[in-house]
Amino acid sequence: MDIQKLMQQAQKMQSNLASAQEELKNKTVEVSSMGDKVKVVASCAGDIKSITIDPVLVDPEDVDFLQESIQKTVQEAIEKGRAISESEMKKMTGGLGLPGM
Repeated sequence: MDIQKLMQQAQKMQSNLASAQEELKNKTVEVSSMGDKVKVVASCAGDIKSITIDPVLVDPEDVDFLQESIQKTVQEAIEKGRAISESEMKKMTGGLGLPGM
């Protein structure tokens, strides 16, 4: 077993993983609810990029309904982004389950 070759392979994998993680920060998912009246765009890193709410949903008498709709849609966007991120990382690592990945 050539330790030097193994170290080079590990460094290459680390570099590839870092590149993939950077790409995932820029990759976005969009989730909508309420018949497209609430839309959330999130990065695959879990950052919320935008929230769009159709003014039709804004009812001062029922703010709770709007808040619940937004929270649900945001959570779904984050989960969808994480799923894509995990899938991409598994492809890169071959399912090794490396820490921090």
